[in-house]
Amino acid sequence: MDIFDLFKKIEKKEDNKTPITHIIAGLGNPGDKYRKTRHNAGFLALDYVAKKLGVTITTSKFEAFTAEAVIGGKRTLLLLPQTFMNNSGEALGKAASFYKIPAENITVVYDDISLDVGRMRIRKKGSDGGHNGIKSIIAHLGSDSFPRVKIGIGAKPHPEMDLADWVLSNFTEDEMKKLEERFCDTFETLCLINSGETDKAMNSFNS
Repeated sequence: MDIFDLFKKIEKKEDNKTPITHIIAGLGNPGDKYRKTRHNAGFLALDYVAKKLGVTITTSKFEAFTAEAVIGGKRTLLLLPQTFMNNSGEALGKAASFYKIPAENITVVYDDISLDVGRMRIRKKGSDGGHNGIKSIIAHLGSDSFPRVKIGIGAKPHPEMDLADWVLSNFTEDEMKKLEERFCDTFETLCLINSGETDKAMNSFNS
């Protein structure tokens, strides 16, 4: 083992001793049939982030699948709630309570029908905006002061179309390509937010 390998080994051990101070949650519905649906944009984005970090979000905990990683210099719990979208707050609330993490250190990545596919919008806090997953999280955290990264999934093609049918429809191949191209920016955004540079993330990536 050379000196560089030794340093990496020591660094890894130190990482494992560092307490978790942040949570990043991606929202969606569990199960293969929902995997590429519009409502699962948060799941898809966080899966991309996990791959970039060399981890897999597979540990079952807090009614969610989880993984641990260092993002923006902060030890972070990556979390995919398995409670279905409308009850996302149950899983996130349990994790936040266990690690004693304040709302300000929790970032939520989720779908937004008001943005075209491939667009992204970052906010420091705010209302649920009619999104049931965010509504559940606000209720369980008792706060709306958490950063959020909205991923555009496009508006309903016809006003009379049922919203549930739209958000549970699959992305097209072209739309998936647009999303995947933007997930690199999502990763950079999460690094900035975790390091306390949310304003820089907003200035750089809001579209």
